[in-house]
Amino acid sequence: MKLLLDSCVWGGSAERLRAEGHDVIWSGDWVADPGDEEILARALQEGRVLVMLDKDFGELAIVRGPRTPASSGSSGLRRGSRQR
Repeated sequence: MKLLLDSCVWGGSAERLRAEGHDVIWSGDWVADPGDEEILARALQEGRVLVMLDKDFGELAIVRGPRTPASSGSSGLRRGSRQR
């Protein structure tokens, strides 16, 4: 599975997912934070599932809509439940 993990997600998660055979990019490895819009655009462009903890991505993807040519009208986002 192709994944893009936001920097808010623990970096060790990327290593564990890679060890399981997934194609993972962790934005915490980047030199600078490009911002939420660029992270979302990259995930859409590369066909990656975006994993984040930041609620702002929901606004970007659903309310304002993705702003990339790769957009098909569906954000592809799924809301998961957090176990505590």
